[in-house]
Amino acid sequence: MDYDDFTGDDLRDEGVYDSVRFGQWRAGRARTDGLSRRALLRAFGGAGLALAGAGQAARGGQPSRVAAGQASAAGPILKPLPPQWFYVYESATIGANAEMRWEVMKDKGYLVPAENFYVRDHTSTPLIDARTWQLKVFGSGLRGAPGIGSAVTFSYEDLLGMPSVTVTSFIECAGNAREFFWLQQGDTVTSVPWLLGGIGVAEWRGVRLADVLDRAGLAPDAADVMPQGLDPDYVTGGVDYGHVRRPVPIAKALDDVILAYEMNGRPLLPDHGFPLRFICPSWIGVANVKWVGQIEVSATPLFSYWNTLAYRLFGPTYPAAGTLITRQVVKSSFELEWNATLPARPSLLTGRSWSGNGRIAYTEVSTDGQTWQRARPRDRGLPHAWQRWEIPWQPPGPGAYTLRARATDVTGATQPATVPFNTREYLFDGIVDHHVTVT
Repeated sequence: MDYDDFTGDDLRDEGVYDSVRFGQWRAGRARTDGLSRRALLRAFGGAGLALAGAGQAARGGQPSRVAAGQASAAGPILKPLPPQWFYVYESATIGANAEMRWEVMKDKGYLVPAENFYVRDHTSTPLIDARTWQLKVFGSGLRGAPGIGSAVTFSYEDLLGMPSVTVTSFIECAGNAREFFWLQQGDTVTSVPWLLGGIGVAEWRGVRLADVLDRAGLAPDAADVMPQGLDPDYVTGGVDYGHVRRPVPIAKALDDVILAYEMNGRPLLPDHGFPLRFICPSWIGVANVKWVGQIEVSATPLFSYWNTLAYRLFGPTYPAAGTLITRQVVKSSFELEWNATLPARPSLLTGRSWSGNGRIAYTEVSTDGQTWQRARPRDRGLPHAWQRWEIPWQPPGPGAYTLRARATDVTGATQPATVPFNTREYLFDGIVDHHVTVT
């Protein structure tokens, strides 16, 4: 395979990108950032399979879901986390995590308000002074930069003075819906037990990354762009992997990525990335790096912990090297409390569906476990966001019911009944059972 035959557009496909980058690394033409060659060989040689046979129907070491108020006073998340809005997950190894409760969106509009938006951090939220903060852009992918020492810096005011763009996009944790591997399939779940609230849609305003790179002097041979956050170093298993960072191919960087300084018309909250967040539409949450302090532009393909040891699919049905994940999958959620109690009268069920592939074509709902009906769209939906829908329901009478929703996107991808297990429990896109009681 001649890896130089692949164009930038090819590399926006995660399968092509992963195979090409892995081949370049094996040929000695790619750089690992903060990882030894031995560690990468161990990862790609199948170390990720260690949990694959860890036994069914077990949840050893799973972090607990606690009342939000217990974790907010002096915890790593700074904004208020009232228990009627969030589930909070706490563990010494998983960082800070607050899941949006879906019932809070029932009477809200298209966007998730910042106060309701979920939080996922590998460590904790830093407080950064925009007056002294600078964005450093550097690397061998810039003109006149033979090494990684040359750099161009931008102040907060510099970015505010550049032409702005606005993008409406979801950000979703790769582990969103992880708990259903356990609840519906009996698979091992050992990390944050997200239900479906590890997602939010917001209107992000900022500058095009392409414009920033142009001002910095982008070279024609640039291959990868890697933003890095200013959060505390991430330490796990006794290894310090440094700040969160994850490379994206230059084609994606120049296509639709923006550097956002506003969320829903206001400056970013600290928990959501102030002063600057890397918005990478339709890609998994970790690609949307928060608190960006530097961006490396490299002529050499890049790897980091966050696309080698983490955020890959390992398991019995995946190759030994794992499968890189970038785009999100198709999901649906009712705007309804889990195990809700509903009155025995006609009601209007509402919800939202989304996909990393683009717009939702249609969503179907089942209330009896046998038949499916198409829900009515409440809007057309946006390609990087979600579509709201509704469907009337007349319960036959009091009792226990299971509501289900499944969406199909414009590419034909639809939610399956079951999902192949992977050891890090990412990308659960199966049809979710939503249990309710009618009284």
